[in-house]
Amino acid sequence: MQPISSARRLAGRSNAIRIVDCRLLLGESLFSIIVESQRPMDSDTPIEAVPTREGYDRWADIYDAEDNALIALEEPRVIELLGEVANLDIVDLGAGTGRHAVRLAAAGARVTAVEFSEGMVEKARAKPGADRVRFLLHDLSKPLPLSDASFDRVLSCLVLEHITNLELFFSECRRICRPSGFVLFSAMHPAMMLRGISARFTDPDTGREVRPTSHPHQISDFLMAAVRAGLHLDHISEHAVDEALAARSPRAAKYLGWPMLLMMRFCP
Repeated sequence: MQPISSARRLAGRSNAIRIVDCRLLLGESLFSIIVESQRPMDSDTPIEAVPTREGYDRWADIYDAEDNALIALEEPRVIELLGEVANLDIVDLGAGTGRHAVRLAAAGARVTAVEFSEGMVEKARAKPGADRVRFLLHDLSKPLPLSDASFDRVLSCLVLEHITNLELFFSECRRICRPSGFVLFSAMHPAMMLRGISARFTDPDTGREVRPTSHPHQISDFLMAAVRAGLHLDHISEHAVDEALAARSPRAAKYLGWPMLLMMRFCP
């Protein structure tokens, strides 16, 4: 991987911070702005920055049909790191369209899926096998409406960039995890934000790139939040786009060799 200059590092972080600052100044209800200057380094498409919930509600219709290199990279790692799930109680925090929750229920797990986007939950409930999943509509920025030590596996995938208070979220994950279980996170690698990239999609009606609000966390932020929550690191790995993925996913090719995915597993 090529070294990253200090200027590029600061530019990527500054861009992300300016979007967050706008949201704080305008408030959630007014934060629907077109941010022409916050383009990724490799795109000329204007960006529409929106609150996270609004972004995912709008994304829901096309989420599962997109060429999403990050999901293609992530899903086999989640399956591997979760291991056997039959007869386990699993919670999927930020379940989205149920891409993990429905599969885990089909594999014999008792699954609770927590999501705050009604659009995403609607898509998830329409999938075959979704009747075996318990769905909860809830904002992950708030304490979880779940009992202590109630799950063998706590799963949260591609959510952390949308969490402001990492320590609260990690503490809640630890609280609901059984002592014999573990907490598994997947996240867009912070190195992607150095290229001006965060969770995003192209609105098919406007052609604009839409970005739900994200926060420029670093790996150290995740690890220190886990330490303060009383979690113990069991696994951490970083995954880049390789030639095989680039051949399957046209969107992935321009990130060849660049870290895209971070996986972390913690024990209580």
